[in-house]
Amino acid sequence: MTARGFDATTSSPFFFEEEHHMLRAQVRRFVEEEIKPHADAWEETGATPRALLRKMGDLGFFGITYPAQYGGSEMDERGTVVLAEELGRCTYAGVAITVLVHTDMASVHIFNAGTETQKQTYLPRMITGELISAVGVTEPDAGSDVKGIRTTARRDGDHYVLNGAKTFITNGVLGDVFCIAAKTDPNGPPSQSVTMFIVEKGMEGFTVSRSLKKHGWNSSDTAELAFVDVRVPVENVLGQEGRGFYEIMKNFQNERLVLGAMAMGEAQAALEMTVRYVKDRKAFGAPLWEKQVIRNRLAELTTRVEAGRQMIYATAARAAAGEDLVREVSMIKSYCGELVNEVMYACVQFHGGMGFMRESPIERMARDARVQAIGGGATEVMLEEVAKRM
Repeated sequence: MTARGFDATTSSPFFFEEEHHMLRAQVRRFVEEEIKPHADAWEETGATPRALLRKMGDLGFFGITYPAQYGGSEMDERGTVVLAEELGRCTYAGVAITVLVHTDMASVHIFNAGTETQKQTYLPRMITGELISAVGVTEPDAGSDVKGIRTTARRDGDHYVLNGAKTFITNGVLGDVFCIAAKTDPNGPPSQSVTMFIVEKGMEGFTVSRSLKKHGWNSSDTAELAFVDVRVPVENVLGQEGRGFYEIMKNFQNERLVLGAMAMGEAQAALEMTVRYVKDRKAFGAPLWEKQVIRNRLAELTTRVEAGRQMIYATAARAAAGEDLVREVSMIKSYCGELVNEVMYACVQFHGGMGFMRESPIERMARDARVQAIGGGATEVMLEEVAKRM
Protein backbone atom coordinates (compact mmCIF):
# COMPACT_ATOMS: atom_id res chain seq x y z
CA MET A 1 0.00 0.00 0.00
CA THR A 2 1.17 3.51 -0.66
CA ALA A 3 1.66 6.08 2.06
CA ARG A 4 -1.54 7.69 0.88
CA GLY A 5 -3.56 4.50 0.90
CA PHE A 6 -6.67 3.81 2.96
CA ASP A 7 -4.98 4.23 6.31
CA ALA A 8 -3.18 7.42 5.36
CA THR A 9 -5.82 9.75 4.00
CA THR A 10 -9.09 8.18 2.97
CA SER A 11 -9.49 6.67 6.42
CA SER A 12 -10.49 9.16 9.13
CA PRO A 13 -10.60 12.39 7.12
CA PHE A 14 -12.35 14.03 10.09
CA PHE A 15 -9.43 13.49 12.44
CA PHE A 16 -6.36 14.42 10.40
CA GLU A 17 -5.12 17.40 8.46
CA GLU A 18 -2.63 17.65 5.62
CA GLU A 19 0.33 17.99 7.98
CA HIS A 20 -0.55 14.62 9.53
CA HIS A 21 -0.76 12.94 6.12
CA MET A 22 2.61 14.43 5.20
CA LEU A 23 4.12 13.18 8.45
CA ARG A 24 2.72 9.70 7.85
CA ALA A 25 4.21 9.57 4.36
CA GLN A 26 7.58 10.79 5.63
CA VAL A 27 7.76 8.27 8.49
CA ARG A 28 6.66 5.42 6.24
CA ARG A 29 9.32 6.31 3.68
CA PHE A 30 11.95 6.46 6.43
CA VAL A 31 10.89 3.03 7.70
CA GLU A 32 11.21 1.49 4.24
CA GLU A 33 14.59 3.05 3.50
CA GLU A 34 16.35 3.25 6.86
CA ILE A 35 14.85 0.61 9.18
CA LYS A 36 13.61 -2.47 7.33
CA PRO A 37 16.81 -3.14 5.32
CA HIS A 38 19.02 -3.09 8.43
CA ALA A 39 17.00 -4.05 11.51
CA ASP A 40 17.73 -7.79 11.41
CA ALA A 41 21.27 -6.93 12.50
CA TRP A 42 19.95 -4.76 15.32
CA GLU A 43 17.89 -7.69 16.58
CA GLU A 44 21.15 -9.61 16.96
CA THR A 45 23.10 -6.79 18.63
CA GLY A 46 20.23 -6.00 21.00
CA ALA A 47 19.90 -2.27 20.36
CA THR A 48 18.88 0.36 17.83
CA PRO A 49 22.00 2.29 16.75
CA ARG A 50 22.48 5.88 17.78
CA ALA A 51 23.21 6.85 14.19
CA LEU A 52 19.65 5.95 13.22
CA LEU A 53 18.26 7.90 16.16
CA ARG A 54 20.27 10.97 15.17
CA LYS A 55 18.82 10.72 11.65
CA MET A 56 15.33 10.63 13.10
CA GLY A 57 16.13 13.64 15.25
CA ASP A 58 17.44 15.54 12.23
CA LEU A 59 14.17 14.84 10.41
CA GLY A 60 12.12 16.22 13.30
CA PHE A 61 10.55 12.93 14.44
CA PHE A 62 11.60 13.47 18.07
CA GLY A 63 9.99 16.86 18.48
CA ILE A 64 6.57 16.40 16.94
CA THR A 65 4.57 17.80 19.85
CA TYR A 66 7.15 20.14 21.38
CA PRO A 67 7.23 23.93 20.96
CA ALA A 68 9.32 25.51 18.24
CA GLN A 69 11.47 27.30 20.82
CA TYR A 70 13.04 23.93 21.68
CA GLY A 71 13.20 22.74 18.07
CA GLY A 72 9.82 21.04 17.92
CA SER A 73 7.01 21.02 15.36
CA GLU A 74 4.15 22.07 17.67
CA MET A 75 1.78 19.30 16.57
CA ASP A 76 -0.67 17.58 18.93
CA GLU A 77 -1.62 14.05 19.97
CA ARG A 78 -2.73 13.26 16.43
CA GLY A 79 0.85 13.62 15.23
CA THR A 80 2.06 11.38 18.03
CA VAL A 81 -0.46 8.70 17.05
CA VAL A 82 0.66 8.84 13.41
CA LEU A 83 4.31 8.38 14.42
CA ALA A 84 3.49 5.47 16.74
CA GLU A 85 1.27 3.69 14.24
CA GLU A 86 3.79 3.94 11.41
CA LEU A 87 6.63 2.77 13.63
CA GLY A 88 4.44 -0.15 14.68
CA ARG A 89 4.00 -1.00 11.00
CA CYS A 90 7.76 -1.30 10.53
CA THR A 91 7.52 -4.90 11.91
CA TYR A 92 10.48 -4.32 14.27
CA ALA A 93 8.76 -3.34 17.50
CA GLY A 94 12.07 -3.08 19.33
CA VAL A 95 13.05 -0.16 17.10
CA ALA A 96 9.61 1.39 17.53
CA ILE A 97 9.68 1.23 21.32
CA THR A 98 13.22 2.62 21.49
CA VAL A 99 11.94 5.73 19.74
CA LEU A 100 8.58 6.02 21.46
CA VAL A 101 9.98 5.69 24.97
CA HIS A 102 12.28 8.59 24.17
CA THR A 103 9.67 10.79 22.49
CA ASP A 104 6.51 10.03 24.43
CA MET A 105 7.29 8.30 27.71
CA ALA A 106 10.51 9.85 29.06
CA SER A 107 11.26 13.28 27.59
CA VAL A 108 7.64 14.28 28.20
CA HIS A 109 8.36 14.27 31.94
CA ILE A 110 10.83 17.09 31.44
CA PHE A 111 8.48 19.01 29.18
CA ASN A 112 5.44 18.60 31.44
CA ALA A 113 7.04 19.11 34.85
CA GLY A 114 10.43 20.68 34.20
CA THR A 115 11.50 24.23 34.93
CA GLU A 116 12.34 26.48 32.02
CA THR A 117 16.03 25.97 32.78
CA GLN A 118 15.59 22.19 32.70
CA LYS A 119 13.70 22.38 29.43
CA GLN A 120 16.35 24.59 27.82
CA THR A 121 19.09 22.31 29.10
CA TYR A 122 17.69 19.02 27.84
CA LEU A 123 14.84 19.30 25.33
CA PRO A 124 16.72 20.78 22.34
CA ARG A 125 19.32 18.02 22.50
CA MET A 126 16.64 15.37 23.05
CA ILE A 127 14.77 16.60 20.00
CA THR A 128 17.88 16.34 17.80
CA GLY A 129 18.71 12.88 19.15
CA GLU A 130 21.96 14.00 20.73
CA LEU A 131 20.55 12.87 24.09
CA ILE A 132 18.38 9.77 24.43
CA SER A 133 16.07 9.53 27.42
CA ALA A 134 14.56 6.81 29.57
CA VAL A 135 12.10 6.75 32.43
CA GLY A 136 12.65 4.76 35.62
CA VAL A 137 9.45 3.91 37.48
CA THR A 138 9.26 0.11 37.38
CA GLU A 139 10.72 -1.94 40.23
CA PRO A 140 10.14 -5.58 41.17
CA ASP A 141 7.25 -4.48 43.41
CA ALA A 142 6.22 -1.31 41.56
CA GLY A 143 5.11 -1.22 37.96
CA SER A 144 1.55 -0.10 37.43
CA ASP A 145 1.42 0.16 41.24
CA VAL A 146 3.40 3.40 41.41
CA LYS A 147 2.61 3.77 45.11
CA GLY A 148 4.78 0.70 45.75
CA ILE A 149 8.06 2.43 44.79
CA ARG A 150 10.90 1.63 47.20
CA THR A 151 13.78 3.61 45.71
CA THR A 152 14.50 6.46 48.13
CA ALA A 153 15.85 10.00 47.83
CA ARG A 154 17.01 11.70 51.05
CA ARG A 155 17.65 15.45 51.16
CA ASP A 156 21.22 16.32 52.13
CA GLY A 157 21.95 20.03 51.77
CA ASP A 158 21.94 21.00 48.09
CA HIS A 159 21.55 17.40 46.96
CA TYR A 160 19.31 14.39 47.28
CA VAL A 161 20.98 11.03 47.97
CA LEU A 162 19.37 8.37 45.78
CA ASN A 163 19.37 4.66 46.69
CA GLY A 164 17.50 1.79 45.08
CA ALA A 165 17.00 -0.03 41.80
CA LYS A 166 14.84 0.00 38.69
CA THR A 167 14.15 -2.84 36.28
CA PHE A 168 12.80 -3.45 32.75
CA ILE A 169 14.01 0.02 31.71
CA THR A 170 13.88 0.56 27.94
CA ASN A 171 16.87 2.61 26.74
CA GLY A 172 18.45 1.80 30.10
CA VAL A 173 21.78 0.63 28.70
CA LEU A 174 22.43 3.29 26.09
CA GLY A 175 20.35 6.21 27.38
CA ASP A 176 21.87 9.50 28.53
CA VAL A 177 19.18 11.15 30.68
CA PHE A 178 16.86 9.31 33.05
CA CYS A 179 13.67 10.52 34.72
CA ILE A 180 13.71 8.52 37.94
CA ALA A 181 10.91 8.13 40.48
CA ALA A 182 11.95 7.87 44.13
CA LYS A 183 10.27 8.10 47.50
CA THR A 184 11.20 11.32 49.31
CA ASP A 185 8.89 10.89 52.29
CA PRO A 186 9.03 7.31 53.62
CA ASN A 187 6.31 8.02 56.18
CA GLY A 188 3.96 10.07 54.02
CA PRO A 189 0.81 9.02 52.16
CA PRO A 190 1.85 6.89 49.13
CA SER A 191 0.36 9.34 46.64
CA GLN A 192 2.25 12.27 48.15
CA SER A 193 5.65 10.73 48.83
CA VAL A 194 7.10 10.14 45.35
CA THR A 195 9.28 12.67 43.52
CA MET A 196 10.75 12.62 40.01
CA PHE A 197 14.44 13.39 39.42
CA ILE A 198 16.61 14.01 36.37
CA VAL A 199 19.57 11.65 36.64
CA GLU A 200 22.37 11.73 34.07
CA LYS A 201 24.55 8.87 32.95
CA GLY A 202 27.93 9.15 34.62
CA MET A 203 26.71 10.36 38.01
CA GLU A 204 28.78 8.59 40.66
CA GLY A 205 26.96 5.60 42.12
CA PHE A 206 24.57 5.24 39.15
CA THR A 207 25.26 2.05 37.18
CA VAL A 208 23.62 -0.34 34.77
CA SER A 209 23.63 -3.48 36.88
CA ARG A 210 22.80 -5.71 33.92
CA SER A 211 21.43 -5.74 30.41
CA LEU A 212 18.29 -7.86 30.15
CA LYS A 213 17.54 -10.46 27.49
CA LYS A 214 13.91 -10.52 26.43
CA HIS A 215 11.28 -12.69 24.75
CA GLY A 216 10.81 -9.95 22.14
CA TRP A 217 11.66 -6.32 21.38
CA ASN A 218 15.21 -7.53 20.82
CA SER A 219 16.35 -4.45 18.91
CA SER A 220 15.74 -2.32 22.01
CA ASP A 221 18.14 -2.24 24.95
CA THR A 222 16.62 -2.98 28.33
CA ALA A 223 18.35 -2.77 31.69
CA GLU A 224 18.31 -3.02 35.42
CA LEU A 225 19.59 0.19 37.01
CA ALA A 226 21.26 0.56 40.41
CA PHE A 227 21.56 3.70 42.54
CA VAL A 228 24.00 3.64 45.43
CA ASP A 229 24.32 6.97 47.26
CA VAL A 230 23.87 8.91 44.01
CA ARG A 231 24.07 12.63 44.79
CA VAL A 232 21.50 14.41 42.62
CA PRO A 233 21.49 18.23 42.73
CA VAL A 234 18.35 19.87 44.09
CA GLU A 235 17.90 21.66 40.77
CA ASN A 236 17.35 18.21 39.16
CA VAL A 237 14.03 17.73 40.94
CA LEU A 238 11.29 17.41 38.30
CA GLY A 239 8.23 19.34 39.37
CA GLN A 240 7.32 19.62 43.03
CA GLU A 241 8.62 17.32 45.72
CA GLY A 242 5.98 14.74 46.57
CA ARG A 243 4.01 15.27 43.35
CA GLY A 244 5.71 12.56 41.30
CA PHE A 245 2.80 10.14 41.58
CA TYR A 246 0.51 12.60 39.84
CA GLU A 247 3.07 13.38 37.13
CA ILE A 248 3.51 9.68 36.43
CA MET A 249 -0.24 9.13 36.25
CA LYS A 250 -0.60 12.08 33.89
CA ASN A 251 2.09 10.79 31.55
CA PHE A 252 0.68 7.27 31.63
CA GLN A 253 -2.24 8.55 29.54
CA ASN A 254 0.02 9.63 26.70
CA GLU A 255 2.07 6.44 26.99
CA ARG A 256 -0.98 4.20 26.78
CA LEU A 257 -2.43 6.04 23.79
CA VAL A 258 0.91 5.69 22.01
CA LEU A 259 1.18 1.98 22.82
CA GLY A 260 -2.33 1.42 21.48
CA ALA A 261 -1.43 3.13 18.21
CA MET A 262 1.80 1.16 17.95
CA ALA A 263 -0.09 -2.10 18.56
CA MET A 264 -2.60 -1.36 15.82
CA GLY A 265 0.25 -0.55 13.43
CA GLU A 266 1.76 -3.93 14.23
CA ALA A 267 -1.57 -5.68 13.75
CA GLN A 268 -2.26 -3.96 10.45
CA ALA A 269 1.16 -4.88 9.09
CA ALA A 270 0.73 -8.51 10.19
CA LEU A 271 -2.66 -8.79 8.51
CA GLU A 272 -1.43 -7.31 5.24
CA MET A 273 1.57 -9.66 5.32
CA THR A 274 -0.65 -12.67 5.98
CA VAL A 275 -3.16 -11.83 3.27
CA ARG A 276 -0.30 -11.71 0.77
CA TYR A 277 1.03 -15.04 2.05
CA VAL A 278 -2.26 -16.97 1.93
CA LYS A 279 -3.03 -15.66 -1.55
CA ASP A 280 0.29 -17.11 -2.74
CA ARG A 281 0.66 -20.25 -0.58
CA LYS A 282 -1.03 -23.29 -2.16
CA ALA A 283 -2.38 -26.28 -0.28
CA PHE A 284 -4.74 -28.99 -1.43
CA GLY A 285 -4.51 -27.67 -4.98
CA ALA A 286 -5.48 -24.04 -4.36
CA PRO A 287 -4.26 -20.91 -2.54
CA LEU A 288 -5.14 -20.84 1.15
CA TRP A 289 -7.13 -17.67 0.43
CA GLU A 290 -9.70 -19.91 -1.25
CA LYS A 291 -10.56 -21.40 2.16
CA GLN A 292 -13.57 -19.51 3.45
CA VAL A 293 -12.65 -20.05 7.09
CA ILE A 294 -9.31 -18.28 6.54
CA ARG A 295 -10.83 -15.39 4.57
CA ASN A 296 -13.52 -14.85 7.18
CA ARG A 297 -11.11 -14.91 10.11
CA LEU A 298 -8.79 -12.38 8.46
CA ALA A 299 -11.77 -10.20 7.55
CA GLU A 300 -13.05 -10.31 11.14
CA LEU A 301 -9.66 -9.34 12.58
CA THR A 302 -9.23 -6.57 10.01
CA THR A 303 -12.61 -5.16 11.05
CA ARG A 304 -11.65 -5.18 14.72
CA VAL A 305 -8.28 -3.58 14.05
CA GLU A 306 -9.98 -0.84 12.06
CA ALA A 307 -12.35 -0.25 14.99
CA GLY A 308 -9.38 0.05 17.33
CA ARG A 309 -7.62 2.50 15.03
CA GLN A 310 -10.69 4.67 14.71
CA MET A 311 -11.08 4.83 18.49
CA ILE A 312 -7.43 5.82 18.79
CA TYR A 313 -7.84 8.55 16.18
CA ALA A 314 -10.99 9.89 17.83
CA THR A 315 -9.41 9.83 21.29
CA ALA A 316 -6.28 11.59 20.02
CA ALA A 317 -8.45 14.31 18.47
CA ARG A 318 -10.41 14.72 21.70
CA ALA A 319 -7.21 14.82 23.76
CA ALA A 320 -5.86 17.50 21.42
CA ALA A 321 -9.00 19.49 22.23
CA GLY A 322 -8.20 19.29 25.94
CA GLU A 323 -10.48 16.50 27.17
CA ASP A 324 -9.50 14.25 30.10
CA LEU A 325 -9.87 10.72 28.74
CA VAL A 326 -8.58 8.22 31.31
CA ARG A 327 -11.53 5.92 30.59
CA GLU A 328 -11.05 5.91 26.83
CA VAL A 329 -7.27 5.59 27.00
CA SER A 330 -7.59 2.65 29.40
CA MET A 331 -10.04 1.02 26.98
CA ILE A 332 -7.59 1.52 24.13
CA LYS A 333 -4.67 0.03 26.04
CA SER A 334 -6.63 -3.05 27.13
CA TYR A 335 -8.39 -3.60 23.80
CA CYS A 336 -5.41 -3.05 21.52
CA GLY A 337 -2.95 -4.92 23.72
CA GLU A 338 -5.12 -8.03 23.61
CA LEU A 339 -6.20 -7.64 19.99
CA VAL A 340 -2.67 -7.40 18.59
CA ASN A 341 -1.87 -10.72 20.25
CA GLU A 342 -5.01 -12.32 18.84
CA VAL A 343 -4.03 -11.07 15.39
CA MET A 344 -0.50 -12.41 15.70
CA TYR A 345 -1.76 -15.83 16.85
CA ALA A 346 -3.99 -16.14 13.78
CA CYS A 347 -1.32 -14.85 11.42
CA VAL A 348 1.27 -17.33 12.69
CA GLN A 349 -1.34 -20.08 12.36
CA PHE A 350 -2.10 -19.17 8.75
CA HIS A 351 1.61 -19.07 7.91
CA GLY A 352 1.76 -22.71 9.02
CA GLY A 353 5.23 -24.12 9.64
CA MET A 354 6.85 -21.04 8.14
CA GLY A 355 5.24 -18.94 10.86
CA PHE A 356 7.28 -20.86 13.43
CA MET A 357 10.61 -20.25 11.70
CA ARG A 358 13.00 -17.48 12.80
CA GLU A 359 13.43 -16.49 9.15
CA SER A 360 9.78 -15.43 9.01
CA PRO A 361 8.93 -11.85 10.02
CA ILE A 362 5.63 -12.97 11.53
CA GLU A 363 7.51 -15.14 14.06
CA ARG A 364 9.39 -12.09 15.32
CA MET A 365 6.27 -9.94 15.29
CA ALA A 366 4.34 -12.46 17.39
CA ARG A 367 7.09 -12.44 20.03
CA ASP A 368 7.26 -8.66 20.00
CA ALA A 369 3.51 -8.24 20.41
CA ARG A 370 3.19 -10.30 23.58
CA VAL A 371 4.34 -7.49 25.86
CA GLN A 372 1.68 -5.11 24.55
CA ALA A 373 -0.77 -6.68 27.01
CA ILE A 374 1.72 -6.19 29.87
CA GLY A 375 3.91 -3.09 29.53
CA GLY A 376 2.56 0.38 30.20
CA GLY A 377 -0.35 -1.02 32.21
CA ALA A 378 -1.39 -4.66 32.09
CA THR A 379 -4.79 -5.47 30.61
CA GLU A 380 -6.21 -6.34 34.02
CA VAL A 381 -5.10 -3.00 35.48
CA MET A 382 -6.57 -1.12 32.52
CA LEU A 383 -9.92 -2.88 32.84
CA GLU A 384 -10.03 -1.88 36.50
CA GLU A 385 -9.53 1.75 35.42
CA VAL A 386 -12.49 1.37 33.08
CA ALA A 387 -14.60 -0.34 35.75
CA LYS A 388 -13.98 2.50 38.21
CA ARG A 389 -15.62 4.87 35.74
CA MET A 390 -18.65 2.76 34.93
